[in-house]
Amino acid sequence: MDFGRLITAMVTPFDEQGNVNWTETAKLIDYLIEDQRSESLVVCGTTGESPTLTEEEKLKLFEFAVDHAKGRCKIIAGTGSNSTAHSIHLTQEAEKLGVDGVLLVVPYYNKPNQEGLYRHFEAIARSTKLPVMLYNVPGRTVIGLSTETTLRLAEIPNVVATKECASLEQVTQIAAGAPAHFRVYSGDDASGLPAMAVGAYGIVSVAGHIIGASMKDMITAYLEGEQVQAARLHQKLFPVFKGLFESPTPLPNPAAVKYALNLLGHSVGGVRLPLIGPNEKEAEFIERLVHSLAE
Repeated sequence: MDFGRLITAMVTPFDEQGNVNWTETAKLIDYLIEDQRSESLVVCGTTGESPTLTEEEKLKLFEFAVDHAKGRCKIIAGTGSNSTAHSIHLTQEAEKLGVDGVLLVVPYYNKPNQEGLYRHFEAIARSTKLPVMLYNVPGRTVIGLSTETTLRLAEIPNVVATKECASLEQVTQIAAGAPAHFRVYSGDDASGLPAMAVGAYGIVSVAGHIIGASMKDMITAYLEGEQVQAARLHQKLFPVFKGLFESPTPLPNPAAVKYALNLLGHSVGGVRLPLIGPNEKEAEFIERLVHSLAE
């Protein structure tokens, strides 16, 4: 399964009452595929506010995305949690709905050891025929997958990728040691190009919502041997990569990117509690960031 070089972790549009806005979800899918050139979309990942989505909403979003995309891009369902049994259940339901793969986050809060992590991911992978992308994000989950555990999991035939938000050192080691079918994706926009330089295949992006087309140009330049041009594009896009997470005070994802999308005319609404939208100073910073895109 080729998920492509640029994957966008899609926000979930809400209406004024905080319910999923299906009309805007359809428009957002079209925009990400056609204008921002996303090759795959993660639906109900952390950027999609998975912690506050009900199971019913998640399943409907999976089905809706598959039906609306109509094969124009791959749909990757966020089905991971800190419960192995529930992750298996949600993965199997997502498979029935026709998704192209699943993203499985490292279990958060209950802090399993490395053997527990291996058995967790192994059990979910064995329960489905879908391609599995691991998601290692120690900043959110406290514990993380080690290089050794990741490489053990990479030997399972349908474990095909990892989204890495650890270090470039770990990206390098995994890329060097993984079997041929296994691909490493950077889960940090700002580290995307450096990660590709040490062996990553692509990027799972938040910034892809607003600068995806330029990111594709950067990736293409790198792949075609135009390293200087790729570096220039990376440098130009870097303020956006950082700004969506580090405005005057750090904003929890996806508050900043949702605000930016609304400024650009995409009515994706706000975020659900316990997340909140930007304050006045943060809003002004994001507005300047968005205006800079037109320069």
